[in-house]
Amino acid sequence: MHEAGSNDPRPSRRGFLDLFIAGGFLSWLGMVVYPIIAYLTPPRDTEAKATSAKVPKPVSEFPPNSSLIFAFGGDPALVVRSPAGTFTAFYATCTHLDCTVQYRADQGVIWCACHNGKYDLAGKNVSGPPPRPLAPLQVHVRGDEIYVSREVS
Repeated sequence: MHEAGSNDPRPSRRGFLDLFIAGGFLSWLGMVVYPIIAYLTPPRDTEAKATSAKVPKPVSEFPPNSSLIFAFGGDPALVVRSPAGTFTAFYATCTHLDCTVQYRADQGVIWCACHNGKYDLAGKNVSGPPPRPLAPLQVHVRGDEIYVSREVS
């Protein structure tokens, strides 16, 4: 039998149980704390942000009072040709809850179907819950091709 206070180099049962319980507690603490830290830490942005893109529809196929949603890098973008024939472009993400917006030619507004938010053709929020205007993109027309770009800061 192992007596307390003897010079036996083997750990006692109590010492082993203390180490086992402490290790279990530290493991449990790690399982609780790690997800909280991972949730609070923003993810690394591994995708390079696009600075420009070609619109996949030529000017000749883009009648006045029409629009097109297309991919701008990893984000949706919206290019609108007004009834007057001028082009404007925006990130097509609503500033309320990140829904994709669309152009409503019948109303002459950019519309978010999620909560009936509306923007004018300059991207300014005019009704509904969106708190901010749409993020603008610059439009460049070269011959029959349309390019959009964002300002690089």
